[in-house]
Amino acid sequence: MKTNQISLGDVENSDPIAELEIPPNSFYRQNGEIYNGKVKASVTFLDPRNISTARAAQSDLNFVNEEGDTMPLRSYGMFSVDFTDEKAIESLNAGAVKVYLDSSQVKMSEHLESMKLWSLNPETGLWEEEGDFQQARVRRGKREERTFLVGNMEIRERRLFNLDVPESRRCYVKVRAYRSERFLPSEQIEGVVVNLINMEPVSGFASNPRAWGRFDSAITGPNGACLPAFCDDKNPDAYSAFVTATLLGEELEAVESSPKFNPNKIGVPQPYLNKLNYRRTDHDDPKVKKTAFSISVAKPTTNVAEESNGPVYAYEKLLECEEAPYSAGHFRFYRVEGDRYDFNTVSFNEDDPMSWTADYLAWWPKPMEYRACYMKVKIVGPQEIIVRSRNMGGTHPQTVGQLYGIRDVRSTRDLEEPNLSTACVEFKCSGMLYDQDRVDRTLVKIVPQGSCRRESINSMLHEYLVNHLPMAVNNDTNEYTMLAPLDPLGHNYGIYTVTDQDPKTAKEIALGRCFDGSSDGSSRVMKSNVGVALSFNCLDQDVGQQSVFRGNGLAASSASRQGGRNARQQRASSRNRSTVRITSLLTTRQRSSDQ
Repeated sequence: MKTNQISLGDVENSDPIAELEIPPNSFYRQNGEIYNGKVKASVTFLDPRNISTARAAQSDLNFVNEEGDTMPLRSYGMFSVDFTDEKAIESLNAGAVKVYLDSSQVKMSEHLESMKLWSLNPETGLWEEEGDFQQARVRRGKREERTFLVGNMEIRERRLFNLDVPESRRCYVKVRAYRSERFLPSEQIEGVVVNLINMEPVSGFASNPRAWGRFDSAITGPNGACLPAFCDDKNPDAYSAFVTATLLGEELEAVESSPKFNPNKIGVPQPYLNKLNYRRTDHDDPKVKKTAFSISVAKPTTNVAEESNGPVYAYEKLLECEEAPYSAGHFRFYRVEGDRYDFNTVSFNEDDPMSWTADYLAWWPKPMEYRACYMKVKIVGPQEIIVRSRNMGGTHPQTVGQLYGIRDVRSTRDLEEPNLSTACVEFKCSGMLYDQDRVDRTLVKIVPQGSCRRESINSMLHEYLVNHLPMAVNNDTNEYTMLAPLDPLGHNYGIYTVTDQDPKTAKEIALGRCFDGSSDGSSRVMKSNVGVALSFNCLDQDVGQQSVFRGNGLAASSASRQGGRNARQQRASSRNRSTVRITSLLTTRQRSSDQ
């Protein structure tokens, strides 16, 4: 029976963006009968002034115009309202609801004329026009009189509503995702979800500083992804964009912009890159996560050669963006599962099966039948730890005591437990060697870096090893040694084994199962307490203590015998790494095969 107001937007020290006003006698039941009584209202508002809420948007901002073309919208906020009776049993509709949008929040004068109210059609995923806004001088509550955009709406069913203006200046941004920082064409990842949110313009540009532009997403294929974005050819900094990438819940890392700024690594040549103002999220604060970047979406200038080859393409050049060669400009994300180092005594390029060598010490003994093995290792302690597997011949007379290879990986911190991290470390599977004459039980030594003590061994794994002699000696409590099982054990043992015709595919699947802690599922979010083979308790390490991973001259000469190691530059990780990390692990690790 009363007039009710609902504010939309609760940013601190700022007025609401809009208010809903519901006149008396506006509520009615589903059968059309007027409802009198108390009403429970549940209101959700996605405030464009708070970028952290953008991920909650239920849809890309698209509508179909009168010509049938899909066009973008620029959002000033989304809201949903759910009305029920006092007992929250029956849903209610509300008619003649007024929306008061504060015109002072709209800084682009042309938007005042084109602002509309939209609702999301849940079946099509497209926005449909609900009505126009009219300017009016109104006093809201005790505040001074000001100009509002006033619109009328009817709240029926559970729809998401949007305060939007159509926008026509459009471009596409090219993004690719990779397995590692090497950014090789063959290491591109498909299935990565890339999100682009057009942000408010930079300070000083006469545009609206309170509106998201477009929230859009695309999934990478074999040639990356092209994402729609607002752009401007006259003012390079008129529109900016915020870009993220995820793979099955795992956030991928963007290329750094500070303290080093390398156009070749970022994937965009100069001088266009400077015009785009590329910044990773930790550019000004190293404590911030490294999983996104921002750019000014400067529309490529016609007839300027250095701007005609990506990463930003005009709207009419979508096909050119989608089919762009690897050499064309593009932005990059890459997977970070912790620092990794792979060394094979007999070198082999997993991207080139023809590089396989018939050798007793080959990591992959049988071409076209690649078997990948991983072990899940839990670390209890405040730091992320490098875990190494050292793999040697164990029972075969041709290889006993000789090194097959080394694998290093940094443990992944648990998102909920501060003193827990977990590593999925690869080891060389047992089995026939290249001549297919007799098997070798690989002697695998698992060694976590730092002051660590072995705490527990998976009981099923231990029982298996006891029943399948010979049994490796384990006198040293800061490591674990085993003769690798011949059988493809599963998650109950903390062992993950996959065979495939492609080595990278075998490793990807096995690694996904290890993260998930299951023999058939897959994840890129580490589940620390599921499917674990070994547990270590690791204390903080003293500065200056000798690292078990610090190489020596003999190790370097041994590695160079087979063409040296394929070293990987270690990254300064984004995940709470201690400043007391050993110096040798903050630079490229020295060659090592005898450790």
